[in-house]
Amino acid sequence: MSELDQFRQEVREWLEANCPQSMRSPYQSEADACWGGRNYQFQSDDQRLWLERMASKGWTVPTWPAEYGGGGLDREHAKVLKEELARIHARPALESFGISMLGPALLKFGSEELKQQHLPPIVRGEIRWAQGYSEPNAGSDLASLAARADDHGDHFILNGSKVWTSYGDLGDWMFCLVRTNFEVPKHQGISFVLFDMATPGVSTRPIKLISGKSPFTETFFENVRVEKDQVVGEINQGWTVAKYLLTHEREMIAGSGLSRVGGTPISQLALRALGTENEILSNPMLRADIAQFEMDGRCLALTIERARDEVKAGVSLGATASLFKYYGTELNKRRYELLMAINGSDALDWEGGESQDGLRPKTWLRTKGNSIEGGTSEIQLNVVAKRILGLPG
Repeated sequence: MSELDQFRQEVREWLEANCPQSMRSPYQSEADACWGGRNYQFQSDDQRLWLERMASKGWTVPTWPAEYGGGGLDREHAKVLKEELARIHARPALESFGISMLGPALLKFGSEELKQQHLPPIVRGEIRWAQGYSEPNAGSDLASLAARADDHGDHFILNGSKVWTSYGDLGDWMFCLVRTNFEVPKHQGISFVLFDMATPGVSTRPIKLISGKSPFTETFFENVRVEKDQVVGEINQGWTVAKYLLTHEREMIAGSGLSRVGGTPISQLALRALGTENEILSNPMLRADIAQFEMDGRCLALTIERARDEVKAGVSLGATASLFKYYGTELNKRRYELLMAINGSDALDWEGGESQDGLRPKTWLRTKGNSIEGGTSEIQLNVVAKRILGLPG
């Protein structure tokens, strides 16, 4: 038995002993996702136990260095772990902007003190992070941001606001772009800072969407103290950190195109809803659309997997993240268009227990925001055209 096969056997045995049975099924609703944080309310004892056990192994972030609480696995061993988790349909023990966005930026640009302070709590799910990027007048042109942090010796005083802060009302800490120098071109003079959202002067206000849900907030800063030792990278050089983090955010959003509804492929949902003719979905046009969708999803999954291997081998993801973000969000919107078509008029049910209070149409409406968040589709296409296809500006 090879060393990798031996590791696979050990992972199987550990999962069999440590993954609760109730955690061996896909999410049935948004509430099933564990985000952690100071005020997080676990849905069950099993959910808490699963997080604690995975975090104790460092397997909430298996490729992060062990000295920061991660699993310390190389890409081959991490693949084995991923495959074994998928084999038993294990839910992610932790969802986290700290894992998907801030952590990689800290590992690359953060001081040793910041890494030791913030990475282990991220691994354990103790702190929930929010992202302070977009502003009312700085969306696609993010570098024109105006939230200002004025120098007060050993700290800054922050004033301004952010918008579209995902789950800002639930965040414990924020990673935030602020302007620390107004005398230089807009891409300069920006700093990347971290601060506790319980700091006096920080407040949030929900933004109600057409779906009826409110995952986003406006966030306001009024004379908020930000310590200088919480700057990631160099002061006034935060744009470099911000761009690096955006590649990870866009890859994360691209993953929405690969998810399944309740863990079930669309083809199976269609068969249940519409029935078959000689064991084949009877509607030929819908059948072709579903087949094309599932092939496209498989192609995206394989391409992302290849890119991740290249990144772990030292190749920069760069503009490819924009390609993934665009394609993944378009794929997710197609998924819910198909689901609406499959369910016909029943898909329009907006309330009541049978429809889970209109889960399907509200989720369909929510997907329209996929092409805006994390950088609009138009911006992603511009990046692809310029930096991948080499087209003139």
